[in-house]
Parts: sequence; structure tokens; C-alpha cells
Amino acid sequence: MGCLFCKVVAREIPSDIVFENTTVLAFRDIRPVAPTHVLVIPKEHVVGIRDATGDHRELLAELLLGARDVAEALGIGDDGYRLVINQGDNAGQSVHHLHVHVLGGRGLKWPPG
Repeated sequence: MGCLFCKVVAREIPSDIVFENTTVLAFRDIRPVAPTHVLVIPKEHVVGIRDATGDHRELLAELLLGARDVAEALGIGDDGYRLVINQGDNAGQSVHHLHVHVLGGRGLKWPPG
């Protein structure tokens, strides 16, 4: 069957892409929990942050910088935003391809309930 997010990268599944470079792809979440909810994924398949190695340093930097660029481009940089990485089923990782949630556009509480 293959990884859902790898299919998004391959354009086999339609998505609302908001940012892309050679390393990462960002698209709107289909079940947003905030007015701005975008997923930033590496184009290379990495299951989760636990699976990242020293060889992924540049990819991880691009992932975080891409998340920052998405927030700025979507106008939530000044007001603030949250970046979330879930690792594993108990943390709520439902797609096992590393991704960063960019959340903003409203006040966000801590802890997040």
C-alpha cells in the first residue's frame, strides 16, 4: 500500500500544498484543529523523530526552517504559532512519516489538553 505522506510527495494523493523546496513539502491538514494547521514533511521517508540519525541533520534543519517559513508565509509569525512533532502511537502519531504540525491563527493553551 505505501506510506500516505510518500503518496502526497509523489502527487498520487491530492493535497493543498502551501510550501515546497527540494527537501520538504508542506500542506494543509485535512482535519485542522486551529485556523492554520499545516503539516511539514520531509520528502525522504523517515518514520519518526526517533528514527532520525546523524545523517539526517540537514533534513531536520530544513524541516524546522520550512515550518518557520510556512508560519511566516501564512501570516502567523508575528502573533505566534506552535510546532508539534508526535512520536509514536501513544503520542498521537497517526501517520508514520516524520512531520511537523504548524498550528496558529488563535490563542493556544498549554498544556494542550
